[in-house]
Amino acid sequence: MFDEELPAKKSHNITRYLEPLSLDELAHYVTELEAEIVRVQTEMAKKKAHMDNAASLFKS
Repeated sequence: MFDEELPAKKSHNITRYLEPLSLDELAHYVTELEAEIVRVQTEMAKKKAHMDNAASLFKS
């Protein structure tokens, strides 16, 4: 399937109302976000490696 044929992906809205959170809760939230960033970067690296491997098959 080509990218043009895929349905549009929904954006993930991670905005959170921060006003009622304590300093400890905010620190915990930052830790959660940092872990999510690492998870996303890992997935991006896997996909890039996959794309690079696929592209190398077509190089002469």
